[in-house]
Amino acid sequence: MISSLSLDQLRVLVAIADTGSFSAAGRKLARVQSAISQTVATLEATQGVRLFDRSGHRPQLTDTGRILVQQARIVLASAARFESVAAGSRQGMEAELALAIDPLVPTAPLIGSLRALHKTHPQLQISFFTEGLGGALRRLRAGDVSLALCLLLPDVPEDVTATPLTRINLLPVASADHPLATLDRPAGRVDLETHVQLVLSDPASRDEPNYGLTGSAPWRFVDLGRRMDFLLAGFGWCRMPEHLVKEHLNGGRLVRLTLDDDTRGNPDPLTIYAAHLADRVPGPAGRWLLSDLAAGLAS
Repeated sequence: MISSLSLDQLRVLVAIADTGSFSAAGRKLARVQSAISQTVATLEATQGVRLFDRSGHRPQLTDTGRILVQQARIVLASAARFESVAAGSRQGMEAELALAIDPLVPTAPLIGSLRALHKTHPQLQISFFTEGLGGALRRLRAGDVSLALCLLLPDVPEDVTATPLTRINLLPVASADHPLATLDRPAGRVDLETHVQLVLSDPASRDEPNYGLTGSAPWRFVDLGRRMDFLLAGFGWCRMPEHLVKEHLNGGRLVRLTLDDDTRGNPDPLTIYAAHLADRVPGPAGRWLLSDLAAGLAS
C-alpha cells in the first residue's frame, strides 16, 4: 500500500541491491543488520510481495524485487529533484527557466552556456520555445518565458530591456546549380525578380515590413531549416546567416551571390539580443545565463 511506503524503505532496498547483502547495506547506511532485515520484512508485508529469495546462503532479489528496485531508484531520484527545487526556491532560484529563441540565433554559444548552467544547477527545469521570426518577442510579452534571444527590428521596444549578444552577417546565396550562381556580373533587380526569393517571415504579422525582401516572387517560410532544404535543392535564393551556410559554401553546395548597389540592401550585420520585459527581471539562473552568453560571445 502506498500509504505505508516510505523513502527510507526504498533507500534500504536500493542499498542492498547496490552492495549485494544486508550486512553491507547496513554498513553503508550506518545501521545494524537486524534493522535492515526488519525494514525489508516490513516492506514485503505491507506491499504483499516477496522481494528476496532467502533459500540460499545469501538472499537474492526475486524477479519482482529486481523490477521494484528499478522503480525505487526512479522514486528516489524524483524525491531528490523535489528537495533540490525546494532548496533552490528558498534561496531565490526560479523553479523553471523558460526561453524563447528566434530562428536566426546561433545555437553553439547557447548550448555551451546551458551546459555550464546545468552542471551547476542540474535540477533546474529548462524549457524552450523555438519560434518563427518575431515569435520570441510575443512569447516574452505573453509571460510564457523570462528571456528571449531574438532580433528586435527595427528598434528595441520601450517595454523591453535588451542586451546585445552578437551580430550576424546575412549573405545572399543560392545553390551551385541555380541560374543566379552562374552570372558573370553582379545580379541586379531585374535578375532577382525573375527568380523565387526564399523569405523568412513572421506568420503572425504578414503586414509587417519585409526586411531584406528584394524579389517580387517570395516564398515565405517560418522554419529556417525548411528554408535551407529548399535553398540547397535549388528552388530559389535568399540571405542566410553566415554561420549556417559557411560549411555549404566551403563544400561548393552553395554559392555566394554578388548583388549590385540597387539590390544589395542594408549590408550591416543584424544584432541578436537577450531580452526581458523591463518590469520583470529574470531570476538568478536567467541572469547567470544572460551574463555568461554575453561574456562568451564577446570573447
